Amino acid sequence: MGKKAQDRRVGETEAMAISRAIRVSPRKLNLVAELIRGKKAETALAELAFSRRRIAGDVKKVLQSAIANAENNHQLDVDRLYVKEATVGRTAAMRRFHARGRGRVGGIEKPISNITVVVGERKQRDAEAKDAGGKSEEKA
Repeated sequence: MGKKAQDRRVGETEAMAISRAIRVSPRKLNLVAELIRGKKAETALAELAFSRRRIAGDVKKVLQSAIANAENNHQLDVDRLYVKEATVGRTAAMRRFHARGRGRVGGIEKPISNITVVVGERKQRDAEAKDAGGKSEEKA
């Protein structure tokens, strides 16, 4: 008598991974997410591995999880995966206070973020066109 199964939120050739409650501001996290949007999965992993930003390691873990989901749960070809979406969302913020002079209080807000990474499988033609440098083949 349980719940009905929900429809998939992503397409048949896509896989998703979510990380919640990352202790960084969404603005900083979005800078790292921008680095990988639209890139091949293997290139995106390399970018994150050599990024100097502290949060890049967490984003790399989420991307690796999305790739593993695509391979193991949806039987997608890992060599043709690319980062279709990398969205960042804001969640609650921890509120603290900082004592100031004359008995006053200064507010401190410590933001928390979520990141969702969706990887998709490129069609065979698209993958070949990307590998050939974007040149279209001429008919003889």
